[in-house]
Amino acid sequence: MRVIGTAGHVDHGKSTLIEALTGIHPDRLKEEQEREMTIDLGFAWLTTPDGEDVGIVDVPGHRDFIENMLAGIGGIDAVLFVVAADEGVMPQTREHLAILDLLQIQGGVVALTKIDLVEDEWMELVEDDLHQVLSSTILNDSPIVRVSARTGEGLSHLLEVLSDNLANRPPRPDLGKPRLPIDRTFTIAGFGTVVTGTLTDGYFHVGREVEILPNKKKGRIRGLQTHNKNEESAVPGSRTAINISGISLDDVDRGEVVTYPGDYHPSRRLDVQFRLLPDASGSVSHDMEVKLFIGASEILARIRLLGTRELLPGDEGWLQLETRSPVVASRGDHYILRRPSPGETLGGGIVIDPQPRRRYKRFDQNILARLESIAQGSPIQILNDALLSLGTAPLKEVITKSNLNTEDAKNATEELIRSGCMLSLDQQTTVENGELTISNTDLVMSNVFWKQVRVTAINEVDAYHIQFPLRKGMPREELKSRLISLLKFSQRFFNSYLEKLFANNELIDAGPMVKRPGHSIRFTPGQQEHVNTLLRRFEANPYAPPSYKESQNEVGDEVLAALFSLDQMVAVSDDVIFRKADYDHMIDEIRDLLREKGTISAGEVRDYFDTSRKYVLALLEHLDQRGITIREGDIRKLKS
Repeated sequence: MRVIGTAGHVDHGKSTLIEALTGIHPDRLKEEQEREMTIDLGFAWLTTPDGEDVGIVDVPGHRDFIENMLAGIGGIDAVLFVVAADEGVMPQTREHLAILDLLQIQGGVVALTKIDLVEDEWMELVEDDLHQVLSSTILNDSPIVRVSARTGEGLSHLLEVLSDNLANRPPRPDLGKPRLPIDRTFTIAGFGTVVTGTLTDGYFHVGREVEILPNKKKGRIRGLQTHNKNEESAVPGSRTAINISGISLDDVDRGEVVTYPGDYHPSRRLDVQFRLLPDASGSVSHDMEVKLFIGASEILARIRLLGTRELLPGDEGWLQLETRSPVVASRGDHYILRRPSPGETLGGGIVIDPQPRRRYKRFDQNILARLESIAQGSPIQILNDALLSLGTAPLKEVITKSNLNTEDAKNATEELIRSGCMLSLDQQTTVENGELTISNTDLVMSNVFWKQVRVTAINEVDAYHIQFPLRKGMPREELKSRLISLLKFSQRFFNSYLEKLFANNELIDAGPMVKRPGHSIRFTPGQQEHVNTLLRRFEANPYAPPSYKESQNEVGDEVLAALFSLDQMVAVSDDVIFRKADYDHMIDEIRDLLREKGTISAGEVRDYFDTSRKYVLALLEHLDQRGITIREGDIRKLKS
């Protein structure tokens, strides 16, 4: 499927020519028909002499509707550039030509219309002027075909030339993640909401769930049409109408994008290459407000200049665009910038990174080098740069960000895994005997980022051990908080990082804590002396030992906490603690007494251990909480 678009000055006969070629008049609005001037996008289709179906997008030529023109011209394969023989090159001829150049529309055909109104000599002058105007543009080598829509002269030849022009074009790529920028919305009685656009990057299928971005409305494909024919599938590059169930007309607008759920993520920031037109009325400065046109959308944005303080007419450079509302884009998408008021086309270029981090350092050479690498790089470099920018993500998200086709992405992933630049946190993505075993849900990360995570985690735990040598380890939650603060990653990845560190024996799993291999609690000689003194007091009175407060005063908070971590002490209440060995002995004795007698009172336990009621009540309540005993009035019995 191919799509061509018209371009050219107002009243040069674009719509009339389309009607003569196709039998379909593209002006569908009553106002357009009354004024005989195209205001909004029009659509038609034809079959070329070699049998290929071609969609046509007819755009307005008037300067007041240039922004409607931009909504339709971006998704075309070639242009039918229309110049009237009686007027020749006019202002919108030049502006449309500049836009085609910025969008890198890969050539087309120039139709010199209204030839029935001029003499041959005048026509030769117009053609000479056209050749000169086209010489430095993307239409430099395009054929010029003389036609008259009124008499029909040249129409057959124009169809043949259009067919030849499209014949050797490579097919639109199937990246497995279709998207359709919406350029028209309407309803049909009995069917509901219909949206149209030019489909790119994959196939749509009837019955599949779709998502309308950036507003994330969900619906289902009820029907598909291409050139008024019902289809079960819509192919990349086709003019497609989608009947969507579950979506009202109020839920969709021109400029939004139909995708499969999860394939794309809206962004308020784009890193882009930019070229300012040589005949722009002024320079481009930092923080300047512009209108961004990408796909079929029009969005206000602010410019952040990278690597320079100003761009002069004719200059090229790097920008970060901060958009007022979310935009859906992929690496390699073309865009146009216009001045909001007075309206003027400034320039355009290519999206390099559709979801970058904010650039706080505008003159950072590493950032500029990375952008240059993405712009010029091989599939391996492009995928690696996408991975580096994300740090950690499901592989599908990395591939989506790279905008590589399926085969290039697979080959690049294999090479990155072989070379160790890409690591799998799920331990599922592997290469064996040259074959890649992979799932798009696999969590992958760049080796560069993994080194940062690994070193930072180890350093944080080492520092914690130095600061708190008497603690068993660092709480997991504290480590997570520190890593997220330092490395700015999503907390959902923390457990995966930790498991990899455990697997590599660089950290040890200590339940709610983590520690370094070889770490253990060791008392200083002075601390050990206090510990020995305290333990002798416990040994002297095992069933009426020192209280928590007394023990704290003897050895200090950290040492006492260490004794609990070492399982040498057990707390049965806020103030009553026992040595672990004495605690275990008392439980065994109480169990034996209960097995022998069936029940036991607090007084009997007190007398048996020759201790006070304070210790006995604290111990028995603790055993109730543990589920060892059950209290019934003033007695206890074993829980069955």
